[in-house]
Amino acid sequence: MQVKIKNSEEIAFMRESGALLARVFAMLDGIVKEGISTLEINDKVEHYIRDELNARPASLGQYGYQFVLNSSINEVVCHGVPNANKILKGSDIVNLDITLEKNGFIADSSKTYVMSNASLVAKRLVKTTYDAMWAGIKTVKPGATLGDIGSAIQRLAESKGYSIVKEYCGHGIGREMHEEPNVLHYGKPGTGLVLKEGMTFTIEPMINQGKAKTKTRKDGWTVVTADKKLSAQWEHTVLVTKTGYEVLTLRAEEQ
Repeated sequence: MQVKIKNSEEIAFMRESGALLARVFAMLDGIVKEGISTLEINDKVEHYIRDELNARPASLGQYGYQFVLNSSINEVVCHGVPNANKILKGSDIVNLDITLEKNGFIADSSKTYVMSNASLVAKRLVKTTYDAMWAGIKTVKPGATLGDIGSAIQRLAESKGYSIVKEYCGHGIGREMHEEPNVLHYGKPGTGLVLKEGMTFTIEPMINQGKAKTKTRKDGWTVVTADKKLSAQWEHTVLVTKTGYEVLTLRAEEQ
């Protein structure tokens, strides 16, 4: 496993990309609401990244994908495809997963938006998923392991009665969107790769209301819960620092 350790110059570029991506979500906070289509959200994000931030939407063209983000509504676990006919309803939850490249370095983050009339069940799932992501992030420091991250996420989610999606995981990130290592959202403490200063990777748990099993729709992209119950996800790009961690995609409301 060749895990790329970032030097100070590379970290500075990663930090800039992460800060720009946080600005994309700040823009979205004002427009993601019932009545908007996921394709309209996609187009606004593309315009903002290109024209306002002078950056590149890194997902466009990656693996043949034709959009700048994933829009995953309700039972969609991940990789939901924007569509003009997918109009957000007041009861929906929707995860928007976005990548951005600036000066050759990529940041990756996602946020689950909760519409105004979403159920308490949906709100509880979204909050638990967010808390689980942070439980994983807070274990990050030199000498900790990937198993520590996964275990912290799994313990919190399962303690609330939810299940962890295991087919999809976090990943190293930098000049490439997907680098080593894979960051699982389940595991045992003290196992797996030992973290070192300068590593950068995503932590992005997908947590289901019902069972963990998923299936992929005929479009080849959209992953849904097999039991059609809700799924939520949050994601940040994280740097291992000398003493702990830095969240490179941290949003203003999280500071």
